[in-house]
Amino acid sequence: MLKYIGRRLLHLIPILLVVSFIAFSLMYIAPGDPALKKLVAQGLTPSDEVLELTRENMGLNRPFVVRYADWLWGFVRGDLGISYAKNLPVSQLMWKAMGKTATLSASALLLSLIIAVPLGISTALRQNRAIDYIVRFFTFAGNSIPSFLIALLLIFLFCIKVNWFPVLAKGSIQGLVLPTVALSIPCAGKFIKQIRAEILEQLGKDYVLGAQARGVRPSVFITRDVLHNAMLTIITVIGLAIGGLFTGSVVIESIFQWPGVGQLVMDAITARDYPVIQGFVIYIAVIYVVINLLTDITYRIFDPRVRAG
Repeated sequence: MLKYIGRRLLHLIPILLVVSFIAFSLMYIAPGDPALKKLVAQGLTPSDEVLELTRENMGLNRPFVVRYADWLWGFVRGDLGISYAKNLPVSQLMWKAMGKTATLSASALLLSLIIAVPLGISTALRQNRAIDYIVRFFTFAGNSIPSFLIALLLIFLFCIKVNWFPVLAKGSIQGLVLPTVALSIPCAGKFIKQIRAEILEQLGKDYVLGAQARGVRPSVFITRDVLHNAMLTIITVIGLAIGGLFTGSVVIESIFQWPGVGQLVMDAITARDYPVIQGFVIYIAVIYVVINLLTDITYRIFDPRVRAG
């Protein structure tokens, strides 16, 4: 297993290098003077001399390759530069916000699984019955409505009409509820659809027909065999959903003012705070790389064929 993880990490390093180069290049060719943006973000009106000195201190007069190499070496050491607007290390800002985003994403994922797993299994076992049609209708609606619209509807109903929750979350436990629901509704819809389809596929296979012919109780072969064989698909869906929750939380965090990475990067885009934007791109790339690695490791645990391969 350790050798396998080592090989996978070696394969993922080139991906991170390409992503880092693209992120740095896009910020390099972006319009505007980074030195001027930094000084303006700090509320200063610089003279030409101050601008030139700031460019020199920021290393903007050096060649592109040298600047990229310095930035990449800083990234390897955990240094993503200094925020123009807040004049703080980007890594410090990212780590502080990452905890809030991880809390929101984990709560949304947990709520989605609590809703989706029993409903996906029950609709597959009761195909084309009333419960199946009802759940499929709400699943379709949850997949069709964008999360930001769900967030606005939740604010209107539970913050304005009944005043149960605060409009602005601001990192509180009570403020976590509505962002979690807004993220989990579309996610649960995707889970239900995938789990139902995979369970139906497994129920049509020969080993299920053989178990039924031998008189094995449905509760036995469903929990022992069907769910185990469907686990690979469910793991894949969960892995993709985790990355989607981290990236999809950007808009939700902005709507509810949840102090996570999404809110941080939206403020950075408004202020053209390029070091924070670069850090966010790398942050998302690392998350997807780690999720893919964990998904592959889980495959080896649940499927002996992958281990044999």
